[in-house]
Amino acid sequence: MPELQRVRTVVISGGTGWLGQALTARLLRNEDVRLAVTYLIPAEAAGFEDRFGTYHDRIILRRVDVTDSQAVEGFFAELNEKWDDLSGVACLAGNWAGGRNIEQTSDLRLERMLDSNLRSTFTVVRAALPHLHRADWARIVLTASRAAFLTPPGQAAFNIAKAGVVALGRSLAAELQNTGVSVSVLVPAVIDTPVARAALPDADHSRWPTPEDVATVADFLLTEQAWVLNGAEVPV
Repeated sequence: MPELQRVRTVVISGGTGWLGQALTARLLRNEDVRLAVTYLIPAEAAGFEDRFGTYHDRIILRRVDVTDSQAVEGFFAELNEKWDDLSGVACLAGNWAGGRNIEQTSDLRLERMLDSNLRSTFTVVRAALPHLHRADWARIVLTASRAAFLTPPGQAAFNIAKAGVVALGRSLAAELQNTGVSVSVLVPAVIDTPVARAALPDADHSRWPTPEDVATVADFLLTEQAWVLNGAEVPV
């Protein structure tokens, strides 16, 4: 497919975390990219603004509960009024909770994992699709986990939620066949962040991919050249 020169708008949900900031930094290298970033934690947003504040003309930063369908739809409506050429969505919002087997998993823990990982992704994708279909081509990147396939013990709620993200990606890929929109699913085992190191202090951190490593893959999946990867589940 020939490359189209245009100003591209990319949404990053949960974009103020470690991976979101790494992806933001990569995408901003292209002067033809504008970003709309959602966050939930004010301290993360403050750090994001400190790092990327000079790009205020190319970034919209909004606090949005991405499990709230009305809030998400309002965010996309605002974005459509300001920047109408949406070409990419990277769903990075999520959370991990372990330390419980199925018998010990409370309703609250299950709902928290389903909301933060699966519902947040579904809600953003559903709201984005009408806008993405207006573009000549567009890309969706979801974030699952290798735990969805390996299903380690002691974190059933997380495993189930991320397996739902995989199923969502497969369903989307089937629905998007023969369109200009395609979807890929990142499948990290673990990402080298301070939080992950604190949770697994005895692991071999030297073999963990950094947020920048994973962002490099996500960056490519958001390009026009990634059209052949519809339905890809990409281990990182």
